[in-house]
Amino acid sequence: MGTVHEETERKYDGVPGRPLVAAGLPDVIDVAAGKAENLDAVYYDTADLRLLRSGLTLRRRTGGHDPGWHLKIPRGDGHRSEYGLPLEAGEEESPPREFVVRTRGIARGMGLHPVARLHTRRERVVLMDPDGRQLAELARDEVCGQVIDAARTGRRRPGGAPGPSGSVTDVTEVIAWTETEVELIKGPRELLDAVDEALRDQGLQPAVTSSKLERVLSDRLPPRPRQTEAAAGSVGEALTAYLRAQTAQIRELDPAVRLDEPDAVHRMRVAVRRLRSALTAHRRLLAASTVDHLSEELRWLGHVLGEARDAEVLGLHLSDQAATLPPAAHPGQVVSRVRAWFGDRYAEAHRAAVRSMDSRRYYAVLDALGELAAAPPLRGRAGHGRAEVRRALRREKRRTGRRLDRALDMAPGPGRDRALHRARKAAKRARYTAESVAPPTGSGARRYGKRMKKIQQALGAHQDGVVAEQAVLALAAAATGDGGGTDVAFGYGVLYAMQRQGAQEQLDTARRQWDRLDH
Repeated sequence: MGTVHEETERKYDGVPGRPLVAAGLPDVIDVAAGKAENLDAVYYDTADLRLLRSGLTLRRRTGGHDPGWHLKIPRGDGHRSEYGLPLEAGEEESPPREFVVRTRGIARGMGLHPVARLHTRRERVVLMDPDGRQLAELARDEVCGQVIDAARTGRRRPGGAPGPSGSVTDVTEVIAWTETEVELIKGPRELLDAVDEALRDQGLQPAVTSSKLERVLSDRLPPRPRQTEAAAGSVGEALTAYLRAQTAQIRELDPAVRLDEPDAVHRMRVAVRRLRSALTAHRRLLAASTVDHLSEELRWLGHVLGEARDAEVLGLHLSDQAATLPPAAHPGQVVSRVRAWFGDRYAEAHRAAVRSMDSRRYYAVLDALGELAAAPPLRGRAGHGRAEVRRALRREKRRTGRRLDRALDMAPGPGRDRALHRARKAAKRARYTAESVAPPTGSGARRYGKRMKKIQQALGAHQDGVVAEQAVLALAAAATGDGGGTDVAFGYGVLYAMQRQGAQEQLDTARRQWDRLDH
């Protein structure tokens, strides 16, 4: 992976008529003029501009102090992450593979082609602190933008160069303008506000578009979907915010899962489960015709991610335990076999997950989530406040209590193990339900959610032991089958016995937390 940094910037139409001065700018001791630059950038997108519509930009830029490939992705906190790769990471006709993967979920698997070319004459001004560090950069840009009709020309070389078929890129429109861009480097947020005040004093106003590319292609962008808002203080308002946050999390984690970044599968799976729990628990507040099918599709997606996540977690759990085995149990060999076994299963499950994420079914789920986040199909009762929230939480509490009582009354064995697992899932859904509607009820829902989380964790530890037992048996059978199990057979036996240690304590914890919640 190339460089990545957080981008915090503001754009203004026009350029200032007089230079900035250090006086009045926090921490700034000097305003130094940088070398003028000529920048040439080709932007890539799908034919219907899916990246730009989602706030992403992908470009190949030459000239200036940072030539290369740049991918800018918006984050949920209002900032953008900018990824950078050298020019040789891709070709004019083919963006770097990493960037294709990072945008695949947004592009819905469609190809990326040149859609615009921008030439910028840039004058840079750097704001310095007393130690000579760069706090921010102010750029005065004269921009000339060319629209490339990718839909008509297909994959043509940018800049009018002949493509593979000998044709010439179709440049359909040219526009020019001036703008000012201020970007933080290491300065405080207050510096942006001070520069903003100085520029506004000179008559500059925030730019009408958030990016140069959007200005060039603005007439080709469809109207943004209108977001609907629920009544302030209602359960519908809290639920809407929750659905949007989890949907954004799934979208942001899509490339991380594809690139197998640490903990990405787990985090995306949690977001999927939270969404599904919210849709199921609040079914009375939403149009069933819309959410029932989506709920089932989220179940499918959770299962797709779960195969990889379970292999990852179980492998770590058992390898950590195996490392504590006594010398007679050959801990080194057991650890090595556990890691190899689960490493292969994780890799296979991850490949299967990525294949599923390249399917039409997955892309349809993303489309449905986008529509849900923009305009949740709220019913009339979603306009109510605390009373509706309490009803939802009581329903989930009764459901969890019935399952937990039934499981704890059963005799030990596979049947009780399955019943305890169902109780765990009920506690998790109740916890996520409380999270999704916390604002209208404040601390009460948060306390409820914390209790349910403790119940879930205790039952989860028990379920981990159940699953780990079966995994150790499979490991032992595999070792016997390949003729290498003699030295480690005792180690697998000790490892198997470790899985139920503390089982009763875990169940006692679940019962104790339930009693506190119930009272």
